[in-house]
Amino acid sequence: MRAIIFDGTLRYAPDVPAPVPAAGEALVRVLKAGICNTDVEILRGYHAFRGVIGHEFVGVVEQDGAPVRVVGEISAVRPGSLSRTWFERSQDPDRTTVGIRGRDGAFADYVSVPWANLHRVPDSVSDDEAVFVEPLAAGCGILELVHIKPTDDVRVLGDGKLGLLCAMALARATGRLTVVGKHANKLSIARGFGARTLQVSEWDGARAADVVVDCTGSAAGIDIARRMLKPRGTLVLKSTYASAGASAANATTLFEALTMVVVDEQKVIGSRCGPFAAALDLLARKLVDVRPLIHARYPLEQAVEAFERAQQPGVLKVLLEMV
Repeated sequence: MRAIIFDGTLRYAPDVPAPVPAAGEALVRVLKAGICNTDVEILRGYHAFRGVIGHEFVGVVEQDGAPVRVVGEISAVRPGSLSRTWFERSQDPDRTTVGIRGRDGAFADYVSVPWANLHRVPDSVSDDEAVFVEPLAAGCGILELVHIKPTDDVRVLGDGKLGLLCAMALARATGRLTVVGKHANKLSIARGFGARTLQVSEWDGARAADVVVDCTGSAAGIDIARRMLKPRGTLVLKSTYASAGASAANATTLFEALTMVVVDEQKVIGSRCGPFAAALDLLARKLVDVRPLIHARYPLEQAVEAFERAQQPGVLKVLLEMV
């Protein structure tokens, strides 16, 4: 099969052996996949991963002799594991993660995924929309961790793919949602689904927020997010990193921010994955529209060029198409 391999260098391979599903797993023929910031972090050393990358996908599996469109949770557990829910699977100490840790991913013609991880895609959800289920679910997961009241002032800091998807997931929970970012084109998407917007450079320093979700992927972003919070407010962290990155200045910024979390008695909550069923429901009922986030499409053979495009300033979701 065709696949995109990372073995220290990102490359297209036309003749990789197709996966042979283990017991309890399904062979999924991939239709489309999306490039995520985590995929980019893998190129920088995240989890020291080697193999077929990619974890946001929609595909087709044969079930009872008929093709069924599916999406798949990324955390896979061993047969016999007592982990049953998406959260238990995401925390299982023996888990592998599709295209991220210990398991080949979906930037290929085929991927092997446990049946328990698969979710049927409703007919009303297009392939373009279904590609977004995994990151949209990550946004929905916030609502399982934080009780947000309709009157809460909620800020999503970061106007990239994850920030906008988190904002979409949160938009129905509060009437006071603001997306804070740097890019006019991305902030216009947020206004399109009813969020208020604010350029970071225009923030007046007011500490008005009850909840801030940091999707910036930077130590400086965490510091800004914390400073937007009221004392005893809640900071939700969504970013993952290949490394601290960084400079001593960044480390100092992060430690100072954490010190002030103690002083201001603020709550810090880590949030990673989320419920696929909730994301599929939002898409099926047309309560969110993820299509404006698509900036480019590439055939699988041009994945290296697609990664270059995905890392350009201002670009949101880049899709790989297998058919």
